[in-house]
Order: sequence, then structure tokens, then C-alpha cells
Amino acid sequence: MGFLDTILMPLQWVVAWILAIFHTLFTTIGMDPAGGWTWVASIAGLTVVVRAVLIPLFVYQIKAQRKMQLIQPDIQRLQAKYKGKKDQFSRQAMAEEQMALFKKHGTNPWASCLPLLVQMPIFLSLYRVIFNMQGIALGNIEPIGGLTQALAHQAEEASIFGVAFSSTFLTSGGLTEGWDIKILTAVMIIAMGLMQFFVQKQMMSKNMSEAAMNNPFMQQQKMLLYIMPIVFAVGGVYFPVGVLVYWVVSNAWTFVQQGIVIRNMPAPGSKAEKELMERRARKGKSPLPGAKPLAMDDPESTDGGVPSGSTGSAGTSGQRQQPVGRARQKKKKKK
Repeated sequence: MGFLDTILMPLQWVVAWILAIFHTLFTTIGMDPAGGWTWVASIAGLTVVVRAVLIPLFVYQIKAQRKMQLIQPDIQRLQAKYKGKKDQFSRQAMAEEQMALFKKHGTNPWASCLPLLVQMPIFLSLYRVIFNMQGIALGNIEPIGGLTQALAHQAEEASIFGVAFSSTFLTSGGLTEGWDIKILTAVMIIAMGLMQFFVQKQMMSKNMSEAAMNNPFMQQQKMLLYIMPIVFAVGGVYFPVGVLVYWVVSNAWTFVQQGIVIRNMPAPGSKAEKELMERRARKGKSPLPGAKPLAMDDPESTDGGVPSGSTGSAGTSGQRQQPVGRARQKKKKKK
């Protein structure tokens, strides 16, 4: 057993048990134990369990992003304070004040990366479980969790479109060899990269204000919007089909979950918030839950600059009293 397997063994044990439980569940309802789609469904089940467990972290991510929106005026004032100052002392002071601001409001500009970072050990554990399946099936490696030798043998026999779950884009040597493996893995890698791109694009285009997008941290996020899909595409050639299934399902979950949250709980000042207000206006509801009623000094609630129903300085008539010259005032007094 290698060093990586030793470190990840607890997670591998959990991943193997979840796969075994879902495999048993699907075979109980009549699916083929050695069928490829049975194992696809089992990996999809594993993905759903992992993402459900990560929902609290996703909620934290959304809250952190909302707080980042709210402190944008403070960040802009800080940027104006150090504008044009390029010396090392000023840059360090600005960075320290920014970090103090984030700490005060309990947010972090990198909170959007947390779900991905937490999933990485799970992803590596699934990778190692699939990688070791052949050794378990042959009896060279001890079973992991619920993944017995018989179950590993069934997994090794399983395939989708004639491609085994342990196959990678690089499994076949030449360009003309194993074209079925290359086509399937290439399609899944492209799907994985595109979903990753649209997840980030959805967040930036729908759920961020213009002020937030002009933040230097968000400029770095824009770069990641294009870099991350490329990283996944390059690394994807080394991923087994089973791991690619996990990432495609996981990214699809993220896209749908994020879309629901953005639609119903948009960030202040974002495009999604404007769309929500428009939907509520069409239904005759208040702009947003808890919206303040129309103020008395609002132009729509006044008549000629004086609130309707108010006597003002003209008594009960509600009309503005016209100015009177001194000569006319003296005549009125004499009368």
C-alpha cells in the first residue's frame, strides 16, 4: 500500500461502502450486477450523497459572497485611499486593512473555492478505489470497505459503450487504437470542462454587482473562469471513466443548485436581484420581502410638495399660501 492510499484509507473505506450500498440497491430492483449503467448509477448516488453533505458549506459560500457584496463600498474607499501608492509599505498596509475588513465582516474572497477544495480528497479517494479495483478483483489487494473481491470483479467486467470504468484517455497507445475509449473520455472531459465554466459564469454574470466585479479579487476569479476548465481538461486525460462520471454529475448538481439559489436569494445589486424584483412587481408583490413602505416625502405620495392630507402652513386647504407685499398687508390691517 502506497503513502497516498495510507493517508486516504478512511475516505476510501467510506467511498467503497457507499458504492457497495448503492450497487446492492440497484441490483435489488433488477439492474445487472455487472452492468455498466448499474455502476454509473452507483457513482451518481455517491455524488448525490457527497453533495448533500456539502450543502452547509455551499450555504456558507453563498453567505460569504453576499457579505462581499455588502462591503464593496468599504473596499472601494480603501482602494481610493491607496490609489497611486505603489511602494511596498502602502501595498502591505492596504492588504492588511483589507484582511481586517474581511475578518470584521466574517467573509473571505476565496470562499467560492471551498466546495471544490473539500471535494478533492473525495475525488482522490474515488480515483484510488477505481485504480485498485483490478488488484482487488485478482486478490492482490485486500478489499476496501464494502468493495469485496466479487464486487470488484463485477466492476471490472462492467462497461459503458464498450469502455471499462478503469479506462482513461491514455489507456490506448496510438492515435488510431482504442478510438472508442478516446471518444467517450473526450466527450466526458469536454462536458466536465464546459459545466465548470458555466457554473462560474452563472455566478459572475447573474449574482454579482458591478462594484463587486471591479474588485481585484474578482478580477482573479475572472481568470479562474477560463483557467479551471483548461486545468480539468488537461488533467482529465488521466482520470478513469468512473471518476469522470463523478465530476460530470457533480458539476451538473452545482449548476442546478446554484441556479435555484441565485433565482430565489440573489445578492444585493446583482442582475438576478433586478430580475427577482421584476417578477415580484408583475405579481403585485412588494419589491423584496421586508421592503419598506413608501415614505411620506416620496414624490408619489405628495401633492405639490406637501404630503396629502397635511395642513402645512396654509391651514386645511392644502394649498400653498401666496406671498403678500408689505403695502397690501398694511391695507388689510386698516380694514
